[in-house]
Amino acid sequence: MIVSTTNDITGYRIVRHLGLVRGITVRSRSVVGNFFGGVQSIFGGKLSVYVNLAETTREEAFEHMCQHAADAGANAVVGMRYDANEIMDGVTEVLAYGTAVVVEPA
Repeated sequence: MIVSTTNDITGYRIVRHLGLVRGITVRSRSVVGNFFGGVQSIFGGKLSVYVNLAETTREEAFEHMCQHAADAGANAVVGMRYDANEIMDGVTEVLAYGTAVVVEPA
């Protein structure tokens, strides 16, 4: 699956638009994760516990989006973006979305 944040892909032409695709996941921080994040924040610097959670969550949403696109018959996604919302304290929704397309080499 080719994924681009732009509305085109260099070297390819879009031959069919299949519509919006998305991947969503909802994650929460654990009590243990919050504890270690709090300890790390005392010393400053990178909060690896939260970085790892963010990376894992985005990757999961991205994979769901790619699967949604593949199920629609796409071989690429253009205009890909992420969005995140806090549903409640400590619970975050991450959405990956874009336009599913079929491309062929130019």
